[in-house]
Formats: sequence, structure tokens, C-alpha cells
Amino acid sequence: MKVSFHGQSVIYFESKGHKVIVDPFISGNPLSDLDASQLETDYIILTHGHGDHLGDTVKIAQRTGATVIALPEIIDYLSNKHGLENVHPMNIGGNVAFEFGKVKFVQAFHSNSFTEEDGTIVYLGMPTGIVLETEAGTIYHTGDTGLFSDMKLIADRHPVDLCFIPIGDNFTMGIDDASYAINEFIKPKKVVPIHYDTFDYIKQDPEEFKQAVTEAEVNILKPGESVKL
Repeated sequence: MKVSFHGQSVIYFESKGHKVIVDPFISGNPLSDLDASQLETDYIILTHGHGDHLGDTVKIAQRTGATVIALPEIIDYLSNKHGLENVHPMNIGGNVAFEFGKVKFVQAFHSNSFTEEDGTIVYLGMPTGIVLETEAGTIYHTGDTGLFSDMKLIADRHPVDLCFIPIGDNFTMGIDDASYAINEFIKPKKVVPIHYDTFDYIKQDPEEFKQAVTEAEVNILKPGESVKL
């Protein structure tokens, strides 16, 4: 099974014949290779509600009828504000089997809100990481987060085949903490660095991350490239 990266924190894969996208920030993403008006997907999964993660969720869901899986506060916002009906609320610790595989939300340490056009800030609950158990293996998308020791517990409970982890610093872990998380806590078979270079605040050299990681195969992906799970 191929899992592709599309800039910032966007990943996409197909499992058991179903298409899944995580954090579809496409429009306004200078690194995205996708077209939100053409993308086909059956499921949209959100780690949190910041604009660079919620992204084109509404546009894609309205056009495709994709099921949106997210925290209850995000689901309530999308349902009440935008009228989305094909939704599935979950919370941290929950584990649900969908057609493509199992989804479990786990903790992340970050903030979580959406700023409306008039400047109103809407609180959207806790940020999360996502554990995805697919037909080909287990994916851990950490979401936006700082370093925390329970990453080890998450990986102990769900041995990770493929991890997506932020290295951008400033808003999330930087290279030092991300490489420590991989080497000491998660120890996946493969890791892909994400959430870097999209904006000036998070410019990083992924080769430095690759050199610092000793406990996983590092795959540095350009938008549109994929890694085999």
C-alpha cells in the first residue's frame, strides 16, 4: 500500500478500496500538488482545526460526500456552521473500525481553534494524533505536537510501521525533539518528516532530521511522492 504526502501535514492512502485523506490543507498551501476541486476521497480525518489542517474539508466533503472523522467539537462546528451531515465524531482513546481500517485518536500537545473571517476565534477541543490500523500496517500521524513521553506508550500499544512527525519547530517539535521522539519513544519501521517549509516560520532542512534518526528508515518526500507501507 502506498501512502503519499502532499505538503504540510497532508497524507493520502487507499485501503480496502477506500480513499482516505488526513488534514486536507490544499488551497493556500504553497507546497500542495493537489487540486481540491478534483480530489476524490471517501474519508477525511482531522487532527485538529487550525486552518492549515482543516483546510479544504468543507469543500471536499460537500462535493464528494466523504465522511469526516474528527473530535466532537470540530464535528459540531462543521455540522452547525456548514451543514455537513456525513460525519463521525470520536474522542481521544476511542477506537473505531471503518471500511478502510481502524482509527484511534490519541493525545497531542498543541492548541486547537479556528479563526472566522470576522476575527472570531472558535475553540475546537483538544488537538490529537491519529493511529491508523490498515490492511498493510499501522500508521501513526502525530498531528501538530510538542515532545511528550506518552508517545512511547502509544507505540507500545500500537507498534508503528510508518510515522508522520512534524519537524518545523516554532509551532511544533523541531528536529531535535522529533528525532528524539523517533529514536527513544516511537521507534517505527519508517518515518516521514512533515509540517516544515510551508511558511518562513517553519523552514527546516529535513536532511538534518535524517542524520539525527538512528531507529527508523527516514523517507523525505516531496509533495506527491509516496512511501510503501
